Amino acid sequence: MKAVLLGVAASFFFACTFILNRAMDLNGGSWMWSASLRYFFMVPFLVCIVLLRSNLRPMLQEMRRNPGKWMLWSFSGFVLFYGPLTFAASFGPGWLIASSWQVTIISGILLTPFFYQTLPGGRRVRGKIPFRGMLMSLLILLGIVLMQWKHAGTIGGKEALACMLPIVLASVAYPLGNRKMMEVCGGRLDTFQRVLGMTLCSLPFWLLLSGGAYVSVGLPSLEQTLQCLVVAISSGVIATTLFFFATDLTKGDGRKLAAVEATQAGSVIFSLAGEVVFLHAPWPDAISWLGLGLVVGGMVLHSYVSRRPLKINRAAAGK
Repeated sequence: MKAVLLGVAASFFFACTFILNRAMDLNGGSWMWSASLRYFFMVPFLVCIVLLRSNLRPMLQEMRRNPGKWMLWSFSGFVLFYGPLTFAASFGPGWLIASSWQVTIISGILLTPFFYQTLPGGRRVRGKIPFRGMLMSLLILLGIVLMQWKHAGTIGGKEALACMLPIVLASVAYPLGNRKMMEVCGGRLDTFQRVLGMTLCSLPFWLLLSGGAYVSVGLPSLEQTLQCLVVAISSGVIATTLFFFATDLTKGDGRKLAAVEATQAGSVIFSLAGEVVFLHAPWPDAISWLGLGLVVGGMVLHSYVSRRPLKINRAAAGK
């Protein structure tokens, strides 16, 4: 339950990403600056946290052990996640990005067979798709569809497609990079060390992207820079750290990990509320409220299912 609550808290801080990215796009800001500035601003905050905990040297030593894997999975978990997400904000409102992003719930579950989980006794076996969790995830997605049914008719098919395709890529890259980095670290680093290490490894790619932004549109405005700073603190530092800490608590258990990843559906609720308050979006209608109920109910059921004892085939476990 602790991991699920941390996941919900992370979804609250993640929601500011969808709202502010859309606000920056509406004000003419480049998505390339929105993406790269977030990670530039994250570095000093994370360095201070890791230094205060006297954990910088162990992190650097761990990174030197597998530099190739650190670069690869940092690129997957951060660059292929946030780059497409900010690009999609150029083609749709925050509610569409937030709701489309929930496909990561299904993506995370479908990735389960590519990883191993630890059985009682210490034996490691390849994970299986938690079908109960899949049903709960489909319930959440149904709720999201209902929430956005009225709004979806207000945009064109091309715009919706331009939002969906980058987000589908991001929905696979984010949990893949996160889980692979947990395997690489093997429990030797804490959450702050892992987030800082991945951020540092992704910096070369953000430097290239910011260079492209400078050539294309010049320097970012002061308003966009300040908004990116808010996103970096709220989403990049607080939300990412909370979410990674939650997934650390559930590593080795595919069902509980899927439940934590499902809590990110909460960002839809928080994004919707944020758009109503700050961007003057209309209040949801009755169908949207029904969808909201399904999202909350699906998250609660996901948490309940994940806490049930795992049934193990005795013959298979004894092999």
